[in-house]
Amino acid sequence: MKKVILLNLLLLVLLAACSSKDDLDENPGDNSPIVTDPIETNPIVTADETYNVLVEANITYAEGLSHDGQSSSTVAMPLILDLYKPDNASKNRPVFMFMHGGSFLGGSRKKTEIVAMANYFASRGWVFLSIDYRTASNLGTINTGIAPQLWREFYNDDTQINAIYTAQRDAKSALRWIVANAETYHINTDYITVGGGSAGAITAIGIAVSEQEDFRDEISTTIDPTLLSTNLNVTYNIRSIIDFWGNDTVLSLLENVYGHERFGSNDPELFIAHGTEDIGSVPYSGALDLIEIYNSNGVYAKLVPLEGEGHAAWGATVDDKSLSDLSFDFLVERQNLTVEN
Repeated sequence: MKKVILLNLLLLVLLAACSSKDDLDENPGDNSPIVTDPIETNPIVTADETYNVLVEANITYAEGLSHDGQSSSTVAMPLILDLYKPDNASKNRPVFMFMHGGSFLGGSRKKTEIVAMANYFASRGWVFLSIDYRTASNLGTINTGIAPQLWREFYNDDTQINAIYTAQRDAKSALRWIVANAETYHINTDYITVGGGSAGAITAIGIAVSEQEDFRDEISTTIDPTLLSTNLNVTYNIRSIIDFWGNDTVLSLLENVYGHERFGSNDPELFIAHGTEDIGSVPYSGALDLIEIYNSNGVYAKLVPLEGEGHAAWGATVDDKSLSDLSFDFLVERQNLTVEN
C-alpha cells in the first residue's frame, strides 16, 4: 500500500513539473530559453520632432559652497538644472547633459540656443538636462572648501581658475545625480552624452576625460560638507562628448597641478564643431590639438569646421544641417541608436 501511495505521489510531481514547463514554453519540444519580455538594448529615437516636451525646471541636483566677497564665511548654495523629457512611454531613453558657456565668469542654463537644443533632442526621445554650475560670480575672497589648497596655491588663488575647478566638481555632481535618478526618468545610463559651448565644452571634455575621483576627492567633506549632497558613491560612464568651440584647458590645468596625463585610449568619443575664424581665448587651433590627441590615442573623433565662423557660432550650418542636426547624426551613428521615422 505504501508503494502505491509513493508511486502516485511521484506521478503527481512529474505531471505538475510537465504542466509547469508547458505553461512556460510555447514549444515544449524546443529546449532554447523563451524570452517573454524582450529588453531593448539600443534606445529608440526619432528622426523628426515627434513627442511633446515636458519640462521639469529648477531641480536642485546638489549644493556647493559660495562666497559673496564680503561676509566672514562661505555659504551653501543650491545647484540647479532644468530637465526636458519626451512625453512618451519609453523606459529606455538616452540622456544628454549640456553646460552653458560664459568664460567661467557667468552664464545661464536658460540660454535661448540651449533651450532650443533641449527641445530638439527631447522631442526626438532624449532626456536633456541643462545645468547651472558655480562661476566666478559665485566666488569671493574666501576659497576654503571651494577649491583644494594645492590648486589654489599653484594658481595664486585666481578666482576664474578656481571657478574652473568648481565647474568640474558641479558638473560631475550633476552626472552622478543623473545616474542616481535614472530609474525615475527611464534613462539608460549606457548612453550618456555630455556637451557644452565654450566654457561648457571645456567642462564637458574635462569631466569626460578626467578620472572619476578628479574634482571629487581633493577636498574632504569636513572642509566642504556640501559634498555630501553630491551622490559621492555613484559612478557613471560617459559615451560621447559634444564640443562646440571648446578645448583641453581643464586637462592641462589638472596635469599642471597633479602631474597626471588624463587623455588615453578609453576616453569617450568626441564630436567637435568649431569656427575656423575663432581667434579668441578658445581658438580653432584648440580643435586641431584635440583631434591630434584623439588620433594618437586611437579614439574616434570627428571635427566639423565651421568655415568662416568666429566664436559661439550657434547659427552655423554645414550642408544645410544645424549644430543640433550634426550632433544628432553623430550620436545616432556612433551610439548605434535605433531611429524611427
